[in-house]
Amino acid sequence: MTNNKITRILFVCLGNICRSAAANGVMEDFVAKEGLENKIAIDSAGTYGGHAGELPDPRMRVAASRRGYNLTHRSRRIKEEDFYNFDMIIVMDDSNYENVARLAPERKYLNKVYRFVEFSKNHPEWSYVPDPYYEGHEGFELVLDLLEDGCAELLTQLKKNIK
Repeated sequence: MTNNKITRILFVCLGNICRSAAANGVMEDFVAKEGLENKIAIDSAGTYGGHAGELPDPRMRVAASRRGYNLTHRSRRIKEEDFYNFDMIIVMDDSNYENVARLAPERKYLNKVYRFVEFSKNHPEWSYVPDPYYEGHEGFELVLDLLEDGCAELLTQLKKNIK
């Protein structure tokens, strides 16, 4: 990560309609508030393509909106070229990690894959970001708590390499 380089981050979950889509929106908001849109680019994808083209889950959009985030990303499936185009691929759970690892064109690209909780500072009790799809309101709030925590730390780390 140098001064002239744009750092490209891809968040990944299963369907790209809850966790990774929300991480996309939260991180974009954090990056914009720091004025770093020309230094950090954000996208998200899913390992499952069944929701391709859809907006994030309406329950996640409502929960995010209450916190000031506007989730407008359209779901897409991760593809092989993402390994070439992104500096970091950040997955939400171990299942996502395994699915993404299987898609890697070569083993060397696995050094770009991170678990989201590696950036979480305030929630050490979580070893993954849980999927709120089959949960109630509290599940979406918990995910947003985890995402805000991890995105804040990720941005802190990225800013150390941006002048």
